[in-house]
Amino acid sequence: MTNLHGKVAIVTGAGRGLGRSMAAGLVDAGASVTVAARTASELDAFVEEARAAGGQALACPTDITDEAAVERMVAATVETFGRVDVLVNNSGIVASTPLLDQSAAEWDRVLATNLRGTFLATRAAGRHMVAQGAGKVINIASNFAIQGVADHAAYSASKAAVIGFTRSMAVEWARSGVQVNAIAPGYFATPLNAEMRRDADVMAKVVRAIPARRMGEPEELKPWLLLLAGSASDFMTGEVIVIDGGQTVR
Repeated sequence: MTNLHGKVAIVTGAGRGLGRSMAAGLVDAGASVTVAARTASELDAFVEEARAAGGQALACPTDITDEAAVERMVAATVETFGRVDVLVNNSGIVASTPLLDQSAAEWDRVLATNLRGTFLATRAAGRHMVAQGAGKVINIASNFAIQGVADHAAYSASKAAVIGFTRSMAVEWARSGVQVNAIAPGYFATPLNAEMRRDADVMAKVVRAIPARRMGEPEELKPWLLLLAGSASDFMTGEVIVIDGGQTVR
């Protein structure tokens, strides 16, 4: 197992779902973790669980689209733990809307969270990583970024932009010892899609599009996250790992 003892990580969108699972994986690997999201109660519950298990965590309620709030999140991490080594940009929202029905406000909201938030957090944490000559940025994209999906133009565009951002920053920071990679998950069973999973007809349609004939489980992302967060990926940067049961292979 990857050993992250002495490392400090920030995970955005960590209140629930994949973000919470990834934050737990980092704590289990020995990292001190700042968990950020809008809902303070979810973050506080995570911190209590982490401490009960012998780990260290900091709750930092944050609007990832707010520049000042993001700067405070990173500053609080450095003040509490002394450094920042790993950033997981997981905050994201989905809008399932036909383009002709989509408002400019909804489009802007998706791009602000998924892309602007990734930029703001990467810039704020990256200052410390570049200065110390080492760091890992892990951007959570989506397999929707690399396939055509009706009614998801804003989401797909934002996640495709995250991949472009990942590759640009990988080149820009390579000589500074900072690796920037992305994970592009497909369908994973999380609270976000719990209602959909309760609809047998909808689930059957979703699963038919996945060669593995199932959704992924959050635990299945952890090994890849830890690979990118640890020293095994020191010579790997600008890459996108797609984990979707073969959905985008078709």
